[in-house]
Amino acid sequence: MDVPRQAPESVPATGRIIRVLLTLPCAWDNLFYMATVLSLFLILIKLTICLTALSVLLSYTVAWYERANARPDLIERRFTSRGLCIAIWLLIQETGCLLLTIIMRPFGWVKTRMPETGQSDRPPVILLHGLFQNRSCLFWLQFRLRSAGYLQTISISTPPWRDMETLTESLAKKVDELRIKTKVDKVVLIGHSMGGMIARNYIQNRGGAAHAYGMVTLGSPHLGSKLAPFAISPMGRMLLPGSEFLAKFNSAAWPEQAKAVSIYTRYDNIVLPAESAKMPGAQTVELDGMGHTSLLFHPRSLQAVIEAVDQITP
Repeated sequence: MDVPRQAPESVPATGRIIRVLLTLPCAWDNLFYMATVLSLFLILIKLTICLTALSVLLSYTVAWYERANARPDLIERRFTSRGLCIAIWLLIQETGCLLLTIIMRPFGWVKTRMPETGQSDRPPVILLHGLFQNRSCLFWLQFRLRSAGYLQTISISTPPWRDMETLTESLAKKVDELRIKTKVDKVVLIGHSMGGMIARNYIQNRGGAAHAYGMVTLGSPHLGSKLAPFAISPMGRMLLPGSEFLAKFNSAAWPEQAKAVSIYTRYDNIVLPAESAKMPGAQTVELDGMGHTSLLFHPRSLQAVIEAVDQITP
């Protein structure tokens, strides 16, 4: 015998209104929480942009002071329309590039993948970053090199709290690992800023010429930098112009079988004076219109790197 179904009791309109009103506090709490998180995130972004722009401005102020002392004629041209346009463009460009390296930084914590053998008929390339960066800042340079045919290009991270010899030993192990993996005799090294000094120490003082065709440096302080006293890393303070480390470094002979190309920009805001980025005895490529970090992204500097690597490799 079928039992007739009872129709659901209808909720009075007053009850529905009360139920909605009871859920409003929770909804407002969630909305307030999301708005607070978003506000804090926007404040963090603005603070990062401001601090980055301020650091670039300060570094260029010191750089201009250094250049003005060496060339008094620059003082008379400081407020010309062309000079102001160059200064504004350099500040915007360098700030943008530095912000990009900050955004990309978490990707540098991903483990490096070693290339397989037979991927390219060109030699493997190892990229080394500068002080207080990690390998993520080299992503665009790595992409351009692979697009140019250097498919076996990798980047490695060098922690700033370690000393020069420890980092050089780590580079030596990575070179041997890459050589064994790709079954080649020699590689090419490319270093930005401090990375170039590590590459140079490996080839010049650690027998690396037997395993490397040569190196390319980008804005590396071969003769030191007057900003070195501001470095919080012991390795950075070794680069004070005239230091015992640099004197010993530059007095050592460069191996004849290895080639070296130093690329630098006249508007470097970290290596002061900018000419300190020229390696004694090496081929030098001078650029302008870019700052220290911009060397990693500017089309002309990347093209100069590719041409230098082509020249180094047999």
